[in-house]
Amino acid sequence: MATLSIPLQQRAFPFGKFSSRHKIATSTLQDLPLPTQIKCSSTRDGSKSVESLSNFKELRNVACGILAVWAVSAVSPVIAANQRLPPLSTEPNRCERAFVGNTIGQANGVYDKPLDLRFCDYMNEKSNLKGKSLAAALMSDAKFDGADMSEVVMSKAYAVGASFKGTNFSNAVLDRVNFGKANLQGAVFKNTVLSGSTFDNAQLQDVDFEDTIIGYIDLQKLCVNKTINDEGRANLGCR
Repeated sequence: MATLSIPLQQRAFPFGKFSSRHKIATSTLQDLPLPTQIKCSSTRDGSKSVESLSNFKELRNVACGILAVWAVSAVSPVIAANQRLPPLSTEPNRCERAFVGNTIGQANGVYDKPLDLRFCDYMNEKSNLKGKSLAAALMSDAKFDGADMSEVVMSKAYAVGASFKGTNFSNAVLDRVNFGKANLQGAVFKNTVLSGSTFDNAQLQDVDFEDTIIGYIDLQKLCVNKTINDEGRANLGCR
């Protein structure tokens, strides 16, 4: 009697890395009663040895196939979680839509049509952006230098690589905005809500953070940015 044991190591998935729609799939997979070993036996008794060996190889191949499928399904949520931005809108007047804003989005970032402001130029715009709802707007690589964006609502907006030099965000709601690699030199965040917003590798020289409303965890992440000057760090309460 020959016995082959294939140990299967169960994996725990860090759910924090997946979106909510993937948590069900990974948790269901994790909860499956997987065997800890797969045993395949073959006899060496007389004329049946060749046939048994053939059956053993076939069973081993099936087991390996099952393991391969299980491994692919286990890692597939990681690939699916890497969502890409939609193609750039071909709407002729897409940049002008910022002057109307997202009329139904508000804080939840819900929209009937994507607000695609990527690569648009709003430099020194002093009247048409103030108080607008730009929830869930795609703003990467757009220019808002010197613009008045006071009282705007930008919940769940994507502003990676955008330029906001000297932009006035006073009394705005910038909830869960991604400002990664954005240029915010001299921007004003006076009495501005910054809950859940991220500033990875953003330029924050001479930014005014007076009376900024921000959570403790978000503050810790923001204070890591070395481009914030001493006055800005003092207003934020960075240690």
